[in-house]
Amino acid sequence: MSLEESFKSLSLDYLNLLINGQAFSDVTFSVEGHLIHAHRCILAARSLFFRKFFCGPDPPLAISEHPIRISSPSSNSQKHEPRPTCGERGCWHTHCTSAVDLALDTLSAARSFGVEQLALLTQKQLASMVEKASIEDVMKVLMASRKQDMHQLWTTCSHLVAKSGLPPEILAKHLPIDIIAKIEEIRLKSSIARHSLAPHQHHHHQHHLHFDLEDQKIRRMRRALDSSDVELVKLMVMGEGLNLDEALALHYGVENCSREVVKALLELGAADVNYPAGPAGKTPLHVAAEMVCPDMVAVLLDHHADPNVRTVDGITPLDILRSLTSDFLFKGAVPGLSHIEPNKLRLCLELVQSAAFVISREAGGNGGAAIYPPMNSEVNNNMVSLSLDSREAMNRHGSQGSCDSPMYSHDF
Repeated sequence: MSLEESFKSLSLDYLNLLINGQAFSDVTFSVEGHLIHAHRCILAARSLFFRKFFCGPDPPLAISEHPIRISSPSSNSQKHEPRPTCGERGCWHTHCTSAVDLALDTLSAARSFGVEQLALLTQKQLASMVEKASIEDVMKVLMASRKQDMHQLWTTCSHLVAKSGLPPEILAKHLPIDIIAKIEEIRLKSSIARHSLAPHQHHHHQHHLHFDLEDQKIRRMRRALDSSDVELVKLMVMGEGLNLDEALALHYGVENCSREVVKALLELGAADVNYPAGPAGKTPLHVAAEMVCPDMVAVLLDHHADPNVRTVDGITPLDILRSLTSDFLFKGAVPGLSHIEPNKLRLCLELVQSAAFVISREAGGNGGAAIYPPMNSEVNNNMVSLSLDSREAMNRHGSQGSCDSPMYSHDF
């Protein structure tokens, strides 16, 4: 048997003893009312804290009749409120607030009990997490790294906060004055370094630096939107001068986020609801129409999205929905259309068509934009209110969503 095989066999034998827990345990801990059976030699080998604890002047009995109660140092201080768990649907918990909090708690326990290997692994994990975490979580890790003298983690976090562009008055809500002074010092050194470049290098460097910083802002903005953290996006707009239109924030939100996130974005008042994106010039409403998403269509129309705005090729959101309806009716088997739900397509078409009709009426009837007649008798001259929540509208039309409904007998 080779040396590697011998070690593997030994570790498996130990593992079997550990699994058997109580039978071979020589110490028992009480943790929040639960009994945990452990082994002194393994604890002493891995933790300096337990090595000193078991080798002290009055070591515990080999087999404790009464469980040992040991509190982590963090629990000896003020009582903390229970941390919220991440309920974000689809979150992988790689850099969300709950994942950062768990890593910080693990790090604190590892440092307190002298489990240095675990502490080093957790520090490495946190250094990776903060690259993608929200700026609030970065500041949280920054504070922890300062308290526990973790210089590398401190350096990483302090530079991330410095690059965030958040002004001192906003940082003051999260950080003490001396740390803010350090952040400003980092910013000053960075500024001096940029200005000390040779003239022929300076413009080239500034050009790339600008786009690097903008890319970083956009990535952070998207991570914030993925986490429904519109408040962070607001901070970026206020403190970093983030341009929501150039960052295509609404387009990204419509494609990847919930109706509530898009609504909150629109309510910031810093984004143009009709901003054309890319070479095609699609607005968020074009994107929502292509997705056949009534929720997004309704909230965009609520915030004055223009149903008559055209792409570079002259296509309006209404054109997209009418084309999809025609394809769905007459080419239902075409690949790529199987995901379309009749109810949603019907409602999107009705909402956009109604908005176009209302605008044309306000513009003076036939002299304005082209008038599209209402889809059925339910839509009277007053049309569908643009403030109508799409869920209510879905319920209202839910019984008429099949392909046999009168709506689908229209000539498009």
